[in-house]
Amino acid sequence: MTQDPLVIFTPSGKRGRFAVGTPVLTAARQLGVDLDSVCGGRGICSKCQVSPSYGSFSKHGVTVAEGALSDWNKVEQRYDDVRGLKPGRRLGCQATVQGDVVIDVPAESQVHRQVVRKAASARAVTMDPATRLAYVEVAEPDMHVPTGDFERLKTALAEQWDITDVTADLAILARIQPVLRKGAWKITVALNQPAEGAAHRIVDLWPGFFEGPLYGLAIDLGSTTVAAHLTNLVTGEVTASAGIMNPQIRFGEDLMSRVSYAMMNPGGDAEMTRTVREALDTLAREIAAEGAIDPAHIVETVFVCNPVMHHLLLGIDPVELGQAPFALAVSGALEMSAAELGLTALSPGARSYILPCIAGHVGADAAAVALSEEPEKSEDLVLIVDVGTNAEILLGNTSRVLACSSPTGPAFEGAQISSGQRAAPGAIERVEIDPDTKEPRFKVIGCDLWSTDPAFAEATAATGITGICGSGIIEAVAEMRMAGLLDPSGLIGGPDKTGTPRSEPQGRTFAYLLHNGTAEGGPRISVTQGDIRAIQLAKSALYAGARLLMDEMGVDTVDRVVLAGAFGAHISPKHAMVLGMIPDVEISRVSSAGNAAGTGARIALCSRAARARIEAQVRRITKVETAIEPRFQEHFVAANAIPHATAPYPNLRSLVPLPQVSFNAGSSGDDGGNRRRRRRPA
Repeated sequence: MTQDPLVIFTPSGKRGRFAVGTPVLTAARQLGVDLDSVCGGRGICSKCQVSPSYGSFSKHGVTVAEGALSDWNKVEQRYDDVRGLKPGRRLGCQATVQGDVVIDVPAESQVHRQVVRKAASARAVTMDPATRLAYVEVAEPDMHVPTGDFERLKTALAEQWDITDVTADLAILARIQPVLRKGAWKITVALNQPAEGAAHRIVDLWPGFFEGPLYGLAIDLGSTTVAAHLTNLVTGEVTASAGIMNPQIRFGEDLMSRVSYAMMNPGGDAEMTRTVREALDTLAREIAAEGAIDPAHIVETVFVCNPVMHHLLLGIDPVELGQAPFALAVSGALEMSAAELGLTALSPGARSYILPCIAGHVGADAAAVALSEEPEKSEDLVLIVDVGTNAEILLGNTSRVLACSSPTGPAFEGAQISSGQRAAPGAIERVEIDPDTKEPRFKVIGCDLWSTDPAFAEATAATGITGICGSGIIEAVAEMRMAGLLDPSGLIGGPDKTGTPRSEPQGRTFAYLLHNGTAEGGPRISVTQGDIRAIQLAKSALYAGARLLMDEMGVDTVDRVVLAGAFGAHISPKHAMVLGMIPDVEISRVSSAGNAAGTGARIALCSRAARARIEAQVRRITKVETAIEPRFQEHFVAANAIPHATAPYPNLRSLVPLPQVSFNAGSSGDDGGNRRRRRRPA
C-alpha cells in the first residue's frame, strides 16, 4: 500500500503525511505550524508564502523531487504580476502536496514571529495578540432565508475560519450593512479574543480585503508621567513613543495627596478621572500623528498603573486606598471597551486590558515589572527597583517573590527640587565634581559634550542650560558626598570647610553652585539644603522598602540589583549606591531595565499567553505592606545618612572615597551648622 506524501516544515521540524492534493496551508494548520493567513486561503493576502526545498535530505530521510508541489497556478501568477513574489516562493494556500516535500516557512510568514523586546537581555516574545484580522465572504440576503447580516457574517466566520461564539457592540452592528454592501459581500473584520477559549468580539470592519496593519497602545500611567508606545500588532515593533506629564499633578504631586483631594473635595475623584482620561485621549491622537497612522487603526490598549491611578482611570473613588487595610475595589485583570475609559480617538470598537494589581499599594505597574523582568525565574536573588513617585520593589528568585511599594515622592523625577525639571533638552543629566578643586562639570540632555569642553557653549546655544533632571540631581548629590562637600548626615559645608566659594550661604544653610548662567540671561542652578533633604527622604523610603523585603526573605545581602523606571536607564549604579538608594552589591551586578513597566505593558499587548502568565503569577507574589511594618521607620531613619548610618557598604567603599567630614554645629566651629544655632536675645 502506497503511503501518503511526507510533508516536513522547517524551522519547526513538524511533519506529517497528507493526501495528494492537500494545500500546504491546510497541512500547516493541521500540524500547528506557524503559517500566517488573513484571507482564509483565497490567494489575496500573500501572508502564507513558503519556500519549498528540493534534493536529498539525509537529516530528514527524504528526497524531494521537482514535482513535489503542484504547478504554479493563475492565482500565484496574478499576485506575482501585481505585487511580486521572491524567487522560489509559493503561496501556501495555492500550492498542493504531490509528493514528499520539505517546506521552509520564512520569518515574515510566521504568525508568532520572534521579536526582541529588550536589547539588554535579547529576550524574545512570541507574538500572540488578542486582536487579529479575518477576511470572509458573506452570503447575500435571501428573502426565503430571513436571517440578519450579522448572523450570516457569523456563519461565514464559522465556516471559513472555524470561529464561533462571535459578539459585537451596537456601534459595530450599526456599520455592518453599509460595509458589507460596499465590499460586495466581502469583508475584513478585526476580531478580539482576550484569552484562549473566550468569545470573539468584532472590534472593527472594512469592505473587501484589508491587510492592516493594526496597532495597539501600551500605556504606563504613572503618578508624574504617562508613557505610551504605539505598537504594530503584527510585528510587535514600536512605531512611535510619547510621554506627557500627568495633569493630575495639579491635584497633588504624590498619591496620598490625590487621595486626600478626593476625600476633601466632593466630586474630586470624578474631576481627576476626567482630567487624566482627556489627557490620554489627546496623547492617543498625538502619538498616532507622530506614527503617521490613522488613529482608527488603533484597536487595543493595555494599561499599567499603580492602585490609585488604576482606580482613578476606572472612575473609582480611591478613598479606601488612603487608610488601612488599603482595600482595592477590584484587583484582578480587567478587559473592557476603550470607549468606557473615554478613549474616543481610537477605533470605535477598540478594547482595553488592564493588568492585575498585586495588592492595595502594589499595582498593575509592579505586575508589569514582574512580567518584564521575571524574578521568579532568577536562580540568584534579584532586587528590582522601579524608581518613580511611588517606587515598586520586587525581591525574589525561583523559590519566592516578594513585593512592596514605597512612597518616594517626586524628587527623583526632578520635582520638589529648587532647579528641578523633567528630562528635556537643556536639563543637566550628568555631573562630576573634582574632589581636589571642588569644581563641577556636567552634561545636558541633547549634547554629548561635557561643560568644560570649549565647544560646549556653542553646542548648547539652542537649548540653553535650563535646570536639573532626576538623574542629574542623583549624581550631583552623590558627587558632593564623594568630594567632601556633603557630610554623611546630609549637611552641605560652608566655604571655610569645603575650600570652595561655590558653597554659598543661603539663609541659615549653604547651597552648592553648579552653574551660573545669569550673564547669558540663564538661571543660577544650585543644589540647596532643601534639595538634599528631598533626596534623602526619597532615597530613605526606597532603601527602607528594599530592606523590609530582605528582612522578610531573611537575608542581609542580594546577588544583583535591577534599576527600572522612566529614567532607570539613566541612573548611574555607582551614584545610586553612593546615595544609598540601593543595598550594597558589586557595581557590575547592578543593571538597568529602562521602563520595565512599559516593557511589561508591551509584552501584554503582544501576547495573550503573557497576560495569563502574569495573572497567575500575581497570586503567588507575597505582599509586604510598608505602611504597617514597625521596622519601616527604623530602616528609614538609618537610611537618612549618605549612604547609610549602619550598613557597612564594603563593595562601595572599596570603589570610591567617602570622606568622613562633619558639618554639624560645634564640629570644629563650622558655619555649616548655622541652621542649628540659637537665636540671640533681642
